[in-house]
Amino acid sequence: MGDDKSKTQCYTNDERETMPTKPRSTDTITFSLPPELAQQLRRVVKEEDRTVSELLREAIRLYIEEREWRRRERLERLRSRPSTEQEETKEE
Repeated sequence: MGDDKSKTQCYTNDERETMPTKPRSTDTITFSLPPELAQQLRRVVKEEDRTVSELLREAIRLYIEEREWRRRERLERLRSRPSTEQEETKEE
């Protein structure tokens, strides 16, 4: 049982400081919610057997996608409107 490689290794502070660190692939963001909304969030997390992080990532991604879609729709409506110059020319 002497040299079991599967055991957790311990390092001194000096050893830890010289070890290469893996860059984080996520940022941590802290925010607050009204108690009722936090309670609803916890209920959905439990019902869907997901983490808060998973649920919030999806909600934020969907919000950003919808926001971009609304922006494109607005731009398209503006482009399809006759300009003021064109309307004035038609009236003459």
